[in-house]
Amino acid sequence: MIRFILFIAIVIALDIYAYQAFRFLVRGRVGIILYFLITALVIGGLFWQFSTGDRRQWSATTQFFIVTFIIMIVSKIVLIAVMFGEDGFRSLEGLYYKLSGKNTSYTLPSRRKFISQIALGLAAIPFASILYGVVKGRYNFKVLKYTLHFEDLPDAFDSYRITQISDIHSGSFDNKEKVAYAIDLINEQASDTILFTGDMVNNEAKEMEPYMDMFSKLRARDGKYSVLGNHDYGDYVSWETEELKEANLDRLKEIQKEIGFDLILNDSRFIEKEGQRIALVGVENWGAGGFKKAGDLNKAMTAISSEDFKILLSHDPSHWANEVIEHKDHFHLTLSGHTHGMQFGIEIPGWIKWSPVKWRYKHWAGIYKEKGQYINVNRGFGYLAFPGRVGIWPEITVIELKKGSATA
Repeated sequence: MIRFILFIAIVIALDIYAYQAFRFLVRGRVGIILYFLITALVIGGLFWQFSTGDRRQWSATTQFFIVTFIIMIVSKIVLIAVMFGEDGFRSLEGLYYKLSGKNTSYTLPSRRKFISQIALGLAAIPFASILYGVVKGRYNFKVLKYTLHFEDLPDAFDSYRITQISDIHSGSFDNKEKVAYAIDLINEQASDTILFTGDMVNNEAKEMEPYMDMFSKLRARDGKYSVLGNHDYGDYVSWETEELKEANLDRLKEIQKEIGFDLILNDSRFIEKEGQRIALVGVENWGAGGFKKAGDLNKAMTAISSEDFKILLSHDPSHWANEVIEHKDHFHLTLSGHTHGMQFGIEIPGWIKWSPVKWRYKHWAGIYKEKGQYINVNRGFGYLAFPGRVGIWPEITVIELKKGSATA
């Protein structure tokens, strides 16, 4: 209740301050009432949905209020930033004129109106970006290709191609045609193996059932392998009994098998070629902070030798930073997901890669290398909660393994 009251107080304060940009455009009592009524309706609708809706499934109405709230808050933060800058400048300017005894040479309302118009124009940018992210961005699939070099890669696996997908979150999908397009896009890569790094559903196994036929069409010469993500365990909803929760997880495991994925749970598999092999190591979810820590790296390594070339599938990239890098065994490549790149950010190849999620995760999108070990953090195939993606697009990763050094 305290956090709820604090949240409401912050939103009201933001709304009152942002109104300074609107008051030159909104005239009369009706305009004022309408301005604040919209905020009240959005917040009220959002809390009503969360308090009465089924937390196991995001309804279209819930997603509408989430999108509207995000658009409202982000746009008003931009407004506030501009208006706050103007207020700070005006305060310093007023102090100068007061101390110098000079009179101001401008009319405050006219300048305030001009600044307000600039602020509104800037606020339209995130407004339009978020709308695009909802309408188009969530299915704007991108194929990202990387070539990684390893001096100890077995010769038979030189130019070996891996397609990684992660964070399907099938419970959020609402367009089967777009999903089918992405499946075809994955198959077009003609990779040797497909590796899925967790979060097949939001909460319940049944969310995947309408899409089983589609994902069954995924093809790779050396098979498809997977691990579980934090959402796959059903931990984020209330179950009537523990038995129902366990049955849900068992059903999800069956679904993965039925669509052709070999689910690796704190275990390993070998892919053999021309008398040589590489090891696929799969752990259950292990996440820093309050996330499930079911992953057991040592157990997963039981059948692996130190000389094996190792690819680790671990859903949460915080596992890499906290346990994998310093482990006694050398993991050549780790594949993770989980962050979604927060589904919001700015990426211009070769210039900028930014998202607020970087404040939570050091490794949040793309390839990283530390102590001779690589990790790729996939930005996710689907989406969760916010039904869109702004600047951080759904990803299909293709990694080619090459024998030798990067400068060779």
